[in-house]
Amino acid sequence: MDGNGRWAQSRGLPRALGHRAGAKTVLTIVEECKTLGIEALTLYSFSSENWKRPADEVAALMELCREFIRSQCETMIRNNIRFRRIGRRDGMPTPVLDALDEAERATAHCTALTLCLALNYGSRTELVDATRAIAQRVARGELAPDAITEATIEEHLYTHGLPDPDLLIRTAGERRISNYLLWQISYAELFVANTLWPDFGPSELHEALRDYASRQRRFGDVGEPAKT
Repeated sequence: MDGNGRWAQSRGLPRALGHRAGAKTVLTIVEECKTLGIEALTLYSFSSENWKRPADEVAALMELCREFIRSQCETMIRNNIRFRRIGRRDGMPTPVLDALDEAERATAHCTALTLCLALNYGSRTELVDATRAIAQRVARGELAPDAITEATIEEHLYTHGLPDPDLLIRTAGERRISNYLLWQISYAELFVANTLWPDFGPSELHEALRDYASRQRRFGDVGEPAKT
């Protein structure tokens, strides 16, 4: 969700207000995804590298996250939206983790759309954590090294139980992956929108989906038909 800071700065506003404007966009896009019948939506909210930002901006982001989850939990339940969090817990403020954990518990029964927030997330740390967990199983004699498969790795990723993304959207004209779901997006289609995230609305989402629908997807074999 790129462009919150630039959106604020272009209006002479503090960056924190850009993040709050971005949070409103989240509500709009989540509602539209549910209306469209999309199975899962994952939002890159705070990377493991974002701790390097100014302390006041980090604190504002953490408080915004806590407020957002607290205020939207009942709405998610009413709309049958399941909430998930991915990323390391270490370093996250306890009040934020408490709010996230409660939202996961309260919405565990919901089935319409899974909303997943990537918080304190980095794909390389995800793969490191998965490797460590698998190595521990091998050390305990629960798993033979030659029995490790792609499925074994997937079972130990933060995203276990979620579908791999079909479409990756980057806003604000950014054209890099930024250490995001590196394993999971192996065959995802990419779409870059020049729109800053706070200005990204249903029309921009529809544009990305129309572009996605126009493509013939490939899954490693040029002759392989697109999956449906």
